Amino acid sequence: MESLYSIIVIFLIVLFFISFALFIRRLIINSSVKANNLSDLEEKMDRLIEQNDQLFLLLKEKNR
Repeated sequence: MESLYSIIVIFLIVLFFISFALFIRRLIINSSVKANNLSDLEEKMDRLIEQNDQLFLLLKEKNR
């Protein structure tokens, strides 16, 4: 009976480490996806800012 308890405890410990490793892996994957999305968003914002500046210049030239 004691060996059954030992097997169950070892199984639970192994299950804990596997679950923990999968959890950490998921966190790493999600953080890399967020970083990629953030860089895409930054590029789009830069493009919008450039277009906005071009529009302001055109409006200033038109108003002269």
